[in-house]
Amino acid sequence: MAIFSICRDRIRAATLALMTITLFCNPGYAIIPVQGNDDLKQTSIEIVNQLKLNHYRYISIDNDFSSQLLDKYLDQLDPGKAYLLNQDIKEFQNYRYSLDNALNKGNLEPAFVIFNRYQQRVEERLNWVINQLSENGASQFDFSRDETLELDREQASWADSPRSLEQLWSKRIKNAVLNLKLADKPLEDITELLLKRYKNQLNRLNQTNNEDAFQLYMNIVAKSYDPHTEYFAPRRSENFNINMSLSLEGIGAVLQSDQEFTKIVRLVPGGPADLTKELKPADRIIGVAQDDKPMVDVVGWRLDEVVDLIRGPKGTTVRLELMSKDSENQQSREISIVRNKVLLEEQAAQKKVLEIDSNGEQIKIGVIDIPTFYADFAAYQAGDPNYKSSTRDVKRLLKELEQEKVDGVIIDLRNNGGGSLGEANALTGLFIKTGQTVQVKNARDQVKILKDGDPEVAYDGPLAVMVNRLSASASEIFAGAIQDYQRGLIIGGQTFGKGTVQTLSPLKQGQLKITQAKFYRISGESTQHKGVVPDVQLPTIIDVNEIGEDALKDALPWDSIRPVLFKKVGNTQLLLDEIRGLHLARVQRSPDFLYRISQIERVEKIRSKTTISLNELARIKEQTESKQWRLDTENKRRLAKGLEPINSLDDLEEPEEDDPADPYLIESSHILHDYITLNNRQIARH
Repeated sequence: MAIFSICRDRIRAATLALMTITLFCNPGYAIIPVQGNDDLKQTSIEIVNQLKLNHYRYISIDNDFSSQLLDKYLDQLDPGKAYLLNQDIKEFQNYRYSLDNALNKGNLEPAFVIFNRYQQRVEERLNWVINQLSENGASQFDFSRDETLELDREQASWADSPRSLEQLWSKRIKNAVLNLKLADKPLEDITELLLKRYKNQLNRLNQTNNEDAFQLYMNIVAKSYDPHTEYFAPRRSENFNINMSLSLEGIGAVLQSDQEFTKIVRLVPGGPADLTKELKPADRIIGVAQDDKPMVDVVGWRLDEVVDLIRGPKGTTVRLELMSKDSENQQSREISIVRNKVLLEEQAAQKKVLEIDSNGEQIKIGVIDIPTFYADFAAYQAGDPNYKSSTRDVKRLLKELEQEKVDGVIIDLRNNGGGSLGEANALTGLFIKTGQTVQVKNARDQVKILKDGDPEVAYDGPLAVMVNRLSASASEIFAGAIQDYQRGLIIGGQTFGKGTVQTLSPLKQGQLKITQAKFYRISGESTQHKGVVPDVQLPTIIDVNEIGEDALKDALPWDSIRPVLFKKVGNTQLLLDEIRGLHLARVQRSPDFLYRISQIERVEKIRSKTTISLNELARIKEQTESKQWRLDTENKRRLAKGLEPINSLDDLEEPEEDDPADPYLIESSHILHDYITLNNRQIARH
């Protein structure tokens, strides 16, 4: 797993893809067009042939493909419809049904014509913004007017004239000024900061080259097949290989460009960013600083440049200025992270024992947290009998928990993004005697079945598996097998839904990561797109419209194949109605869950907003009401738990020792105990 994976621009379906939105022109000079060459032509033909022959999904590159490709290209370049004009879009219609022919011949001219026009419009718009700020500064805006800015312009129309774009950009600048003003920055400093921001973007226009434009376009072609298929140019290939070798030092986060921002997609378990507990998926990075040096504004920067700022030697500190998409007023916050490598030891499975009162009975639940499915392949190949792996570690921890006489075990796979398929198979084998665990089907409909052939069972007691939206790939294989065998309860949120297999293919220039197979559960159901649906679902604050396979464009669909023959080893499904009823009754009187549900409802309300006020008093009122709501909701929870109320949100910085940090884990323990009790009653009846 990568220490610092790099995702690229506005391909919102992607992780690890690179794109640049910059241009190479200066005010007053003619644009030097980006052009194709013979090497790029041959590479494009090679990519198209690989997609046709080797991708899991067969797609005919025809007129329909061409039409969709044009729309995707324009959406990729200008998703907010903030640069291109309606006259440009009309001109590009000449290519609507000819991009397929051009692709098949390696003709890149249409792609570069569109790209260069977009670059021209970016230059025009940035020059206009810089002129406005230079002449009038941040003091030009009247924040007493009742104006709003449209936040989601995906369904907006293309601008009919430069004047329409000027009106849009005037509001965008006004919003940027107001955000900084509400952060107590003086207007003079705001003018200087924004001028520097947009001049930096204009200077970066000079950095675009043929390879950047080519990579952008070919990635849109590749991702038309599925979001995990992507082209890596030579420089990007080098970065990818470094990431996969775990030799890169950084903060341990997967990033992606989201319009002018850099967005956090997920955190690497056990990495520096994860250990801070202060970052979450969909947070946007707007500033980066080294140690105690001044914060560098990175809005509008290329993703690879932001990554270069965040990277650094082990032991050094990087400061990030973050803005949450769930913030009502686009307020920013700053955190510090000490760079480090993500070592295998830091990702190793760990255990703990929870002692809880459940229906007046004291029970002990063992919890094993598995951040990733890992294996030290180098040590294994070297013949080291003590090589580390998730399965070996979990087997040892299970023995320790049995010695501690726990009443049941929870395997915690929340935020586990996957890892070794072999480890997922072997881990399943710790809980069943023998049997199939997962099916893998390739594009030729050939199905390979993985199985556990070891009759030894490491643990045969009551079992639950916790998952959430960030549980993916190998996690879904394990959870799906446990659910299909009815070996244990699955608790939490619907998983990510990544049920595809990728391989790397070398090209004349760079390499292609291509999807060639799909995972299927032993029940025959795919884990793709739908993931694993828990037996007992817990509320989630993760935005499922942004995170998950079904949030990605052109994701392969869910389907099913023939199930394998297997024997169920439990009866969890027979007891689910009673278990769910007990769970719902309990959470309706749980202060922690009522608090979390209130948070979720509040955040969903914020996410549904499509505009933001540009009136200063209205924004201040929103800020005040938001802080008061948070304080009131927190105190309601605390009073219900018998804790002292707080006077300020600042008091939350010191956690209460007697306040459980993870109510989801506590509730999952109660759910597992419900299953134990009901199952024992059923056995007694028979």
